[in-house]
Amino acid sequence: MALADSPPAAEAEAPAPALPSGRAPGRRPRRRAGRTAVNLVLLVVSALFVVPLLWMLAASVDSSASFRLSAPDLTADNFSQVLDADTTFRPILNGLLLCGGGTLLCVVCSVLAAYPLSRFRSRLRRPFLYTILFTTGLPITAIMIPVYSMFVQVELIDSMPAATLFLAASALPFGIWLMKSFMDGVPVVLEEAARTDGANAMQILWSVVLPLMRPGVIVVTIFTFIGMWGNFFVPFILLLSPEKLPASVSVFTFLSAHDQTQYGQLSAFSIVYSVPVVVLYLVLARKLGGGFALGGALKG
Repeated sequence: MALADSPPAAEAEAPAPALPSGRAPGRRPRRRAGRTAVNLVLLVVSALFVVPLLWMLAASVDSSASFRLSAPDLTADNFSQVLDADTTFRPILNGLLLCGGGTLLCVVCSVLAAYPLSRFRSRLRRPFLYTILFTTGLPITAIMIPVYSMFVQVELIDSMPAATLFLAASALPFGIWLMKSFMDGVPVVLEEAARTDGANAMQILWSVVLPLMRPGVIVVTIFTFIGMWGNFFVPFILLLSPEKLPASVSVFTFLSAHDQTQYGQLSAFSIVYSVPVVVLYLVLARKLGGGFALGGALKG
């Protein structure tokens, strides 16, 4: 009777549940350790960017700022000394004219050049794209001596429009390459439908392609403007008059080789100098959230 009440041997020794297939027991701890290591590396890289920004903010309100990061002796004299027409306002206005005009020319020419490269096939298309790719990596300092000689010979040295054209031309290869990449994502069927309705190439580009690739145009605009805004070498070589120099060159006046650098004024000027780029990014970045609005265009 005692044996009859006891469970069978097979039921008493039931096998343990098997682990899900493809999941090793130690994979989750290893994945967690790898994620922790990546986060630590990102924190270190972030600190390398944050510390100079903290120094700039602290030095801009410090009456005795130096190259060392320290607790500031709060004052607003640094900003009051740099916020005048000759030091800040006119150089920033010159920079806005140079970089704004160059960015506008670069974006317009990039759109007009990227459209045929994206839509039409030719034997010269691939060599031309490779040439553009090569010129994007060409350092600007490698061609400034012949460019300066050419500007002197044609009497365009110290000319704001000529410097604007050269800035636009130097940024054009990168703009064309990036604009073509965005334009390739616009479906050709939409253009065929517009062409069936009687639209010409410019109408299709303006009314169909550009509205769908608006985020791409904004990205090219931001990158082009930032690259021109921080360009020191080109305006320093091509512009000679002090009243025509942009802010990227006038910041050089705060530096000294004999330990006489006004770090507080330099930091205050750097903060004011960064305002146009930050404003441009905040204004245009709000339009990047939606991405390419192709879903609704392809329905029906």
